[in-house]
Amino acid sequence: MNEITISTTLQVYDSINELPEEVQQLMNSAIEARNNAYAPYSKFNVGAALSLDNNEVVIGSNQENASYPSGLCAERTAVYYAGAKYPNAKILKMAITASSQKQDTNTPIPPCGACRQSIAEYEIKQSLPIEIYFMGAAGKVIKSDSLANLLPLLFDNSVL
Repeated sequence: MNEITISTTLQVYDSINELPEEVQQLMNSAIEARNNAYAPYSKFNVGAALSLDNNEVVIGSNQENASYPSGLCAERTAVYYAGAKYPNAKILKMAITASSQKQDTNTPIPPCGACRQSIAEYEIKQSLPIEIYFMGAAGKVIKSDSLANLLPLLFDNSVL
């Protein structure tokens, strides 16, 4: 038997105010998107904002449906919209923020597994890491230099 060790390094900022100015603006766009989320069932609002290499910013918010599996997370809403509207643009940065209508969310909330896999697809496609910043409604912000840090054993087309 062999053993593998997987290690990840993430940066932690104490608040949105510590982020570089352009990332603060991106996170503020994610907050605006979060405020437009449609989450009548989970009461969990998520917003995402992407900075593209063509200087466009694309946003997404979670959109729920009474038929639960039919909804879509904020991150995938933004990534798929960017892919549809700007198919040749590369995603440079992603900002994610989440809040609950039921409790305080002051710890960083990372993307779910399905969103991680979707983001990985675009990171692989563009051969360029995507910086990912995530937070709750307030408080600390975590930065990952690449989706690969959040999903180290990712599934890709090399196994198909």
